[in-house]
Amino acid sequence: MSNHTENPIALPVSETEVQEALPWQVVVLNDPVNLMSYVVMVFRRVFGYDLEKAQQHMLEVHELGQSILWEGELEKAESYVYQLQEWQLTARLNQDA
Repeated sequence: MSNHTENPIALPVSETEVQEALPWQVVVLNDPVNLMSYVVMVFRRVFGYDLEKAQQHMLEVHELGQSILWEGELEKAESYVYQLQEWQLTARLNQDA
């Protein structure tokens, strides 16, 4: 009779589980269409940012071409991207690997 105990840490984890567990980034890209004041308003409504934080992200988008607005779990990140796209902003998901 074996006295073998399984180590739960050694259990295999699927690639999908690993990918979903990694932090996801909500990124907004610069576009030539939306006014800066509009972008600030959207950031405040979608993320609840105060005026200063929303303006800081808007300037980052304007000057650097993109800004990471949020990081976290996949489901919430997808929701944020969808909301931003509903407001006609160019947004995408990045995986922080």
